[in-house]
Amino acid sequence: ITMTDGDYDYLIKLLALGDSGVGKTTFLYRYTDNKFNPKFITTVGIDFREKRVVYTTNSPNGTTGKTFKVHLQLWDTAGQERFRSLTTAFFRDAMGFLLMFDLTSQQSFLNVRNWMKNHKCECVIQASSSDVCLCLLFPRIPYFETSAATGAEVEKSVVTLLDLVMKRMEQCVDKPAADAHNTDSSSKLDAAAADEKKCAC
Repeated sequence: ITMTDGDYDYLIKLLALGDSGVGKTTFLYRYTDNKFNPKFITTVGIDFREKRVVYTTNSPNGTTGKTFKVHLQLWDTAGQERFRSLTTAFFRDAMGFLLMFDLTSQQSFLNVRNWMKNHKCECVIQASSSDVCLCLLFPRIPYFETSAATGAEVEKSVVTLLDLVMKRMEQCVDKPAADAHNTDSSSKLDAAAADEKKCAC
């Protein structure tokens, strides 16, 4: 489905976090453009990519629910320590995090655990190479071993995070305090986005 500028129901902001060199930029490029570019230079500060997707909810009885047009903003953050304060400034509006580490780097894994301790939000964890399964270390968080080179698990990991975010937003819309009968759809979306920011960060 082709969507023009402004033709969407939700604007979702996701952040890719992790040490420098774990593959955040190549991962996002693979997801948005379905291409692999091993020659990316280290991200300086903040960059972002965009993608439009169609998201369909599932009803409790398993049938197909509502369909929404979603504009994804995927923010690529610098992993170097000197940019940490700049990266932190972007957390407030984030609705979900892609936490990335390299399976060959113990320090990058330990730093992901630090991100998890400091920021309560919807997130998925991704390892940028796949030699051993570490999923048992994250029993409550979706875990993927991705490859920007082959595309393995790239789409699935982002879709999983989007699903978590959308379900959280739907819960915010359906809160008992909200008057569903007297609120138009655009107001609901604004309220959901505001609540999501409060819940996520």
